[in-house]
Amino acid sequence: MTILSCKVASIESITSTVYRVQLVPESPYSFRAGQYLMVILNERDQRPFSVASTPRQKKSLELHIGTSELNLYAMAVMDSICKEKTLDVDIPHGEAWFREGSSRPLLLIAGGTGFSYIRSILMASLEEQPAREISVYWGGRESMHLYDLIELQALIFDYPQLNIVPVVEQPEKGWQGRSGLVLSAVLQDFTSLSSHDIYIAGRFEMAKIARELFCTERGALKNHIFGDAFAFL
Repeated sequence: MTILSCKVASIESITSTVYRVQLVPESPYSFRAGQYLMVILNERDQRPFSVASTPRQKKSLELHIGTSELNLYAMAVMDSICKEKTLDVDIPHGEAWFREGSSRPLLLIAGGTGFSYIRSILMASLEEQPAREISVYWGGRESMHLYDLIELQALIFDYPQLNIVPVVEQPEKGWQGRSGLVLSAVLQDFTSLSSHDIYIAGRFEMAKIARELFCTERGALKNHIFGDAFAFL
């Protein structure tokens, strides 16, 4: 791990609760797609956030930080970022990084700002194997929580083998995508997952249920399912 002092280059309010933060480290660093960093608030308070950018983007680190009155954990980090304009981080962390060299179909699943984790893996995979079969399932309570959906769907023009499936739990009138739970959408669309590499970002209970269902009902291989939550389950 490396402690980096970073300049806060930009803060973009994507929605009323989600911010895109660009950090410019003052010294060299390395990480693997899908790993996370620890934001250091003080010696005893370090908080994890997935890196949304890829290792090839050497000049900056991108974070997606979701804040709300129900997420004081992340709000404290955003308060620090806005006030200090600099940030110390510890990178890299996590074992659920992108396994390069595999030609198996790729299934990426995220809930909310868990998209930052799968975004890094998605972009790294497209850089490595532009023709690889990839399915992205992104779920949110409301459509506004799929904050980068337009940019994500635009990738299909350059990568026609890429399948993007947005899923909203509480769809508003006019919503054109799928509705319900994101895991239910995956189970509806796949009769078998035995040949897939699967990466999951979401709440611990979501990851646990996904692994159980995918392995028992769709033949997924446990050693081909990755997610930071599994280190704690």
